Amino acid sequence: MDSVTASTTAKPTLRVAAFGGSLRKDSWHRGLIRAAEELCEECIPGLRIDHVDISGLPMVNPDLVTDGGEGFPPAVEALRDRVHAADCFLFASPEYNYSVTASLKNALDWASMGEHNCWADRAAAIVCAGGDFGGGRASFHLRQIGVFLDLHFINKPELHVRAFADPPKFDEEGNLIDVETRERLKKVLLSLQAFALRLQPKDD
Repeated sequence: MDSVTASTTAKPTLRVAAFGGSLRKDSWHRGLIRAAEELCEECIPGLRIDHVDISGLPMVNPDLVTDGGEGFPPAVEALRDRVHAADCFLFASPEYNYSVTASLKNALDWASMGEHNCWADRAAAIVCAGGDFGGGRASFHLRQIGVFLDLHFINKPELHVRAFADPPKFDEEGNLIDVETRERLKKVLLSLQAFALRLQPKDD
């Protein structure tokens, strides 16, 4: 294959904004994002993970919004810029009381406010870890929220990690150590990549 043909068939690099719903330093969900970063670097060309830290966001408060609903605090502006610049999204979502965490919902709300919903019309994937249901109820609730945000979630494969079941899935620092789960995460990322490419506008 000549260089011209190779350049025209190569997949474009997709920027994946990744959000961890847990603020805990050694959380499993931060570990899932780290594993996703490693997988993209090792064996998924054309996919790049951008971990977006949401720990410094203020809680949603309309009193903080200025300029007729289009001015936001600096941390929120930075969040909105990174969401807007992304090609697709990866949510690593814990399950708190059958739902998503307050920190993740806060980020979702901030980036959807005003006249411009920064999430709209892009592909997304969810990975969860937890007890017997592996965080599946939070995943389902996040999908419901995504309907209003105009997010397009991949349906398969799903990754709901039963973190307390043998063999161990994470080490004490939250790093993913289970080979089978790592392979399942890879399949989620490949599905997200394929779906995001399908949703990109085609050149006339």
